[in-house]
Amino acid sequence: MARYFDVKRQTGFATIAIVTFVLLYLPIAILVIYAFNEGESLANWEGFSLRWFVAAANNDAVKQAAWRSLVIAAFAATFATIAATMAALATTRTRRYRGLTFKYAMINQPLMVPEIVTAVALLIVFSQVKVWTGYSGLGYLILAHTAFCIPFAYLPVRARLENMDLALESAAADLYATPWKTFRRITLPLLQPGIVAGFMLAFVISLDDVVITEFVKSGGQDTLPTYMLGQLRRVITPEVNAIATLFLALSVLIVTAFFFINRQKA
Repeated sequence: MARYFDVKRQTGFATIAIVTFVLLYLPIAILVIYAFNEGESLANWEGFSLRWFVAAANNDAVKQAAWRSLVIAAFAATFATIAATMAALATTRTRRYRGLTFKYAMINQPLMVPEIVTAVALLIVFSQVKVWTGYSGLGYLILAHTAFCIPFAYLPVRARLENMDLALESAAADLYATPWKTFRRITLPLLQPGIVAGFMLAFVISLDDVVITEFVKSGGQDTLPTYMLGQLRRVITPEVNAIATLFLALSVLIVTAFFFINRQKA
């Protein structure tokens, strides 16, 4: 009797899986462990201490960069989620027509194009705008992150819309509800888990972005990732490990919440 193909039954699967997980997570584990090192060495363990977490908490540059990262990520995720929700509604609540696949490709374009290309393009555009307007605030970073985060917010929202039962929306239309009232009373509540998941995913993507931020930011606009990159270029201490550990914990919490919200049933 023929058996279905199961990759887990293939010879060497367990070994390859273990090696893969070790290569992925061992460097992260070492980083977290040495964040609690008493000494300044990144190679010699000198005892357990919270010294570097306290140093990071008392570092004004770290606090400013962290606050700036949170502000940019919050605004960018909000704008990206709004745009993604409208795009998802426009591309799913309609009959198929010529050009719809092209629209999908354009919305997801930042996922397919190398990030460095997007960063250079935004740098060229924003450089001209800065010359014309004289403005050099955080607005450019928010716009850049918003453009890059839209497809990440779009995917869970669109997936939620495609899996929703249209019976309730059709019933509301049969009962003479206006399109706006149908959206507000029926579609939006059912779509809420997808919107929240899209916001969280966009927030995490914006929070840890380095390439686009490095190209677009002006002087004195370091985010936490670019601040850490700058510190690594100067001197490496366990304070960077402590910052990275806190950053990792925040990202894991958000991604975990995203996972559970995305699984929530209507």
